[in-house]
Amino acid sequence: MGVWDVTVRHRDRVPPLVWDSVLPALLLLNVVTTYPARELPVAAALTAALALPLVWRRRAPFAVFAAVVAAAAVQWLADVQLPADVALLVALYTAAAHTGRRGTLLAAAVVEGGAVLACLRWASDGAFLTPFVALSATVVAAAVLGVNVRTGRAYLAAVQERAERLALHQEQQALLAVAEERARIAREVHDIVTHNLSVMVALTDAAVYAQHRSPDRATAAMLQISETGRQALTDMRRSLGVLRADEPDAERHPLPGIDRLAALADQMAAAGLPTRLEVRGGHARVPASAQLTVYRMVQEALTNTLKHAPAGTRATVLVECSAGSVGVEVSDDGPRSAAALPAAAPSSGHGIPGMRERAAAYGGTLRAGPLPGGGWGVRTRLLLGSGGTGAA
Repeated sequence: MGVWDVTVRHRDRVPPLVWDSVLPALLLLNVVTTYPARELPVAAALTAALALPLVWRRRAPFAVFAAVVAAAAVQWLADVQLPADVALLVALYTAAAHTGRRGTLLAAAVVEGGAVLACLRWASDGAFLTPFVALSATVVAAAVLGVNVRTGRAYLAAVQERAERLALHQEQQALLAVAEERARIAREVHDIVTHNLSVMVALTDAAVYAQHRSPDRATAAMLQISETGRQALTDMRRSLGVLRADEPDAERHPLPGIDRLAALADQMAAAGLPTRLEVRGGHARVPASAQLTVYRMVQEALTNTLKHAPAGTRATVLVECSAGSVGVEVSDDGPRSAAALPAAAPSSGHGIPGMRERAAAYGGTLRAGPLPGGGWGVRTRLLLGSGGTGAA
């Protein structure tokens, strides 16, 4: 810690009123110690009138300036020269530091007029120009110093306000990022749990139905349930692995993409929903986050079909990959009543709203509803140039 830091710290601890009292005290002390006794009363009174108002210059800068100017006018009329005239410069500096350009010019003009009158009366041997230039320079310097202080104070206030706004903006961005991440995790967990539980329930029902008539089919169904459960645990670890730095499953198991749709179709077929998959175009250049979005949307649409469509329903999945977009269409041929449609209770279901959010993250609009020829369809197109990496 340097000497300057110590000085600034101790100065900040002293009230401003004390600092403003130093100059008046010194001026009064100078008058008392230098002026003869016969001149002391008038000099002390005029010095007090000039200097004492400076004690309150921070609280009322314009009132103090007017009081000092009035005292200087009385001094000029009394034809008394005093060192306390420096109070005019201090009052001008304070007024310039607390007013705008017009007020500063007016105050400087008043003090400059006083400088002219002082030179006319007290200049020695008619030497007017030299003291006039010197006094004018001090007037300009006091005014410029006050303007610089005011400008610096305004700049610091603007910088502080900008820093506060930036901090608030960063805090809001952090809150938004947390909310988006929570929404992403909620969508992932919903899709994983809903899909895998629906498949496991369907397989369990099939195993119970076939355990006496076809033990082999029941065994296959139970094995499929076990595999589905393990896959669900893997997906959960991968989705929640971002919350733990020491979770290795997120790196060992890649995110599901378009290449996993065939396995998904087989899984749905094993659960009782025959699914035909058709992928058009190459998906190698589709970003991993967009492929995850496609996979989750197809998974959610097929899960809705498995839960709401009657037995014997068939589903069709069409994925069209192009250079700048990916089209997704999932449809089925099973009639469903209005009460059984997944969109019939939007307040309690999260499937279709979740799919809409995923599509919106890539600039797409989801269309879901009954088809003219019967069945249910979900269709959207993801624009790969719309980002959406964090919202997948």
